Amino acid sequence: MFEIAPHLALILVAVGFVAGFVDSIAGGGGLLSVPALLLCGASPLQALATNKVQGMVGSGTAFVNYALAGQVKPTEQLGPAAVSLAFGMAGSLLAGAMPVGVLQMIMPPILIAIALFFAFKPGLSDQPHAARITALSYTLFVVPLIASYDGFFGPGTGSFYMMALVMLTGLGVLQATAQTKMLNFASNIGSVAVFAFSGATWWWVGGAMALAQIAGATLGSRLAVRVGARLIKPLLVVTSTSMALRLLWQAWG
Repeated sequence: MFEIAPHLALILVAVGFVAGFVDSIAGGGGLLSVPALLLCGASPLQALATNKVQGMVGSGTAFVNYALAGQVKPTEQLGPAAVSLAFGMAGSLLAGAMPVGVLQMIMPPILIAIALFFAFKPGLSDQPHAARITALSYTLFVVPLIASYDGFFGPGTGSFYMMALVMLTGLGVLQATAQTKMLNFASNIGSVAVFAFSGATWWWVGGAMALAQIAGATLGSRLAVRVGARLIKPLLVVTSTSMALRLLWQAWG
């Protein structure tokens, strides 16, 4: 049984709120919550497992809000969501197969590329455009890769889903954000199911952070619906760059 000081628990709840707000709009909430858990005494496995609990609730809240706003139709996303859930579980099961240091070395350039893409890509807006691949190809080949990564490691998953939906399926930024949350929610469910048997989850801490995530995700998703790409694009650039710098510092000191 672990113990955590009350003031640290309050800090984690505050972090959960901010992470839920950021994650509901641009992804990258794990950049805040995972380091905060580590600083409060969690082991890497405990931090990852606990983060999935509050992240699942946050992404689920954002998804519901986007659905209520008419930005995503859940029945049309059941197939991709089922694939995301399955491969999220698979990624978590394989979490120990590859040294985390390897991913920490290759992730920063990828995240910086995402930031540059969204910062300078001409015509990136809420308007849809021609798709490069079919919805079936996206479900069979793209979703498994990103969902597996989410279960295995995590940071930047929302950004990866966003980029794939915008670049490959032709969605506008706002609609892509909405669909990202359903897929992220599904992969998080798979991860939580796997980690539940590990004994590493700080359930009451994750639950408290999850309540704060609900508030943050609700505020963020509603603001994103109102403002659209004008809010999502700059926040995505900031979070992607921040994650890259964080991982660079972690990997290369």
